[in-house]
Amino acid sequence: MDIQTGGQTSGDLSGLEVGYDVPALPGMSEAEIQTPCLIIDLDALERNIIKMGRQASEMGVRHRVHGKMHKSVDIAKLQEKLGGSVGVCCQKVSEAEAFARGGIPDVLITNQVRDPLKIDRLARIPRLGARIICCVDDPDNIGELSRAAVRHGTTVECLVEIDCGGGRCGVSTSAEVVALAEAINAAPGLKFSGLQAYQGTMQHLVSHSDRKVSIDTAIAMVREAVDALASHGLACDIIGGGGTGSYVFEGASGVYNEIQCGSYAFMDADYGRILDEDGRRLDDGGFENALFILTSVMSHAKPGRAVCDAGLKVQSVDSGLPVVYGRKNLVYDTCSDEHGEIDDPHGVLRINEKLRLVPGHCDPTCNLHDWYVGVRDGKVECIWPVTARGKAF
Repeated sequence: MDIQTGGQTSGDLSGLEVGYDVPALPGMSEAEIQTPCLIIDLDALERNIIKMGRQASEMGVRHRVHGKMHKSVDIAKLQEKLGGSVGVCCQKVSEAEAFARGGIPDVLITNQVRDPLKIDRLARIPRLGARIICCVDDPDNIGELSRAAVRHGTTVECLVEIDCGGGRCGVSTSAEVVALAEAINAAPGLKFSGLQAYQGTMQHLVSHSDRKVSIDTAIAMVREAVDALASHGLACDIIGGGGTGSYVFEGASGVYNEIQCGSYAFMDADYGRILDEDGRRLDDGGFENALFILTSVMSHAKPGRAVCDAGLKVQSVDSGLPVVYGRKNLVYDTCSDEHGEIDDPHGVLRINEKLRLVPGHCDPTCNLHDWYVGVRDGKVECIWPVTARGKAF
């Protein structure tokens, strides 16, 4: 049996056993899915992708989806098909290689690549048929990348990264941006392709006005850098940044031409709490919860207290505990390695009853699983591998 992906085939499931190799097979009912595992509401996912694609088009910007969130070639292809995405972002060379091997033709590593072996692998990715782009914030890195590109007869495109408030990577002045851009263009095998300006620290600020104040500073820095480059005859193909919490600002800025949203497709509990300009939560009128940890009740020995099979080993709780979806009187409030404890004051839960949990942080949660189970109308429609799971090199 094949893994169905909207008419495409991602792999072969023949010989795999439910409950050992995979949590489910196409055609099974949701009640038969083995837990704990990740399930995707396919209708919600598709609506989210279509909505973001429409918004990007209306703002006049391209959407380069952030693949580090789902790590899935199948979902990246769906984002291209339904949302008009122009490629993917990711964070690591091995992750980029997984997308390129899976047929994604345009891949940006929104990170610096400095290790010699990683640089060598990066320079070979164009041989897989993919455009490859990475970020630079150090003149020494330019020579490293150039030598590898020349060695393999390929072209590595580079974005100069601007530190626009994150205080992590990137340069801080327009003079540094121009100097790096000129050095990139002068280096054999390299091409200056623009700017990376992602303000990550403000993505989860709850207040819309607080996010706007923060991103306005970033936009001013980017505009200054673009003007400085233009004065030196340097044009930007890509001026990229923007996440699920800020894309409306970058998209409407008139400066950015690519946004890099990732979590919008799945949504998680943390992003769901942030507010738009009308004071609505992002998961209420914005984007729908499409990703869930499906879990089963395994014990109810204590009155008012149920225990499920989804603990720390199947989710990341760095952004808070998961939320029980659609069950207002139930609260997932404690977890250990293999167990989750649910406050069930009215004793409504039964043994083997299945619950959908909205994870606190989708990105690291997805990286803990091998499979996505796509569900529609109560039936398993597809099984998608988490293609780049563990690709952290």
